[in-house]
Amino acid sequence: MSYKILVTGGAGYIGSILVPDLLAAGHEVTVIDNFMYGQDSLNHVCYHNKFNVVRGDVRVKEAVAPLIKDADVIIPLAAIVGAPLCSRDPVAAETTNHGAISLMMDLVSKDQRIIMPTTNSAYGSGDDNNFCTEESPLRPISKYAIDKVLVEKELMEHPNAISFRLATVFGMSPRMRIDLLVNDFTYRAVHDKAVVLFEGHFKRNYIHVRDISRVFQHGVSNFENMKGEIFNVGLSEANVSKKELCEEIQKIVSEFTVIEAELTKDPDQRNYVVSNDKIEKTGFKATFSLSRGIEELVKGYAMLKNTRYGNV
Repeated sequence: MSYKILVTGGAGYIGSILVPDLLAAGHEVTVIDNFMYGQDSLNHVCYHNKFNVVRGDVRVKEAVAPLIKDADVIIPLAAIVGAPLCSRDPVAAETTNHGAISLMMDLVSKDQRIIMPTTNSAYGSGDDNNFCTEESPLRPISKYAIDKVLVEKELMEHPNAISFRLATVFGMSPRMRIDLLVNDFTYRAVHDKAVVLFEGHFKRNYIHVRDISRVFQHGVSNFENMKGEIFNVGLSEANVSKKELCEEIQKIVSEFTVIEAELTKDPDQRNYVVSNDKIEKTGFKATFSLSRGIEELVKGYAMLKNTRYGNV
């Protein structure tokens, strides 16, 4: 069955993969994005007669209200993402990550479906064994995670909603983010040949950006069986420490040197192992391994180099 799907922030890192996949599945897709990074990541789908795009701000009622009214399914990806960016501009983070979602919740009808990404960074450090399920207490540390906890609470009051608590995402996308941990470390391995590692024992869960697209499609197709629930979404084989991640990269980039030094602390002190059993019981399982993603990134970084402030 095909739906009219609204994807906010659809030209971002995840949306640039998800939107083409939704179109390929036969859905009509509308994207609203402010294109704050000047990205052209959806150029290749402009030919599609079921694709619509609006340059607009999700915080402005007049911009989003008519788009929400026309949608069967809403996937709100628009966000100021990551602890450092949210700390640098807390007003934009608050109004986008929380305010815009509250506005959306005021505008949707009880029959419209919402599938929203939240974050498993909300677990903080988990229990005494750093282990987390969907029932674990939430101890968000960063501004980003705190806002996501607040909006998830609002979201789950809607009768037709699913929350996906996403693991740390990795992999190539037309709107690339080098700052994500796997992407960052692999970039350093390719271009710098070294990284200084601190708090290398800290663990977290990871998932490929194409598996994120797959889980949203899974949610669209299995909505009636999944609505009203919260699901961790990650690669179960990728609950690894920073040091173990570096060792995976070294298997592919052999000249990568890792220097362990406790020079500073990570401002986002998350350290946990996440269970993905609940989402896997619905029939979804992440399939892109860490090694496959690292190999993909190495190929991508042969084409991509951050030379904005350099001469070489």
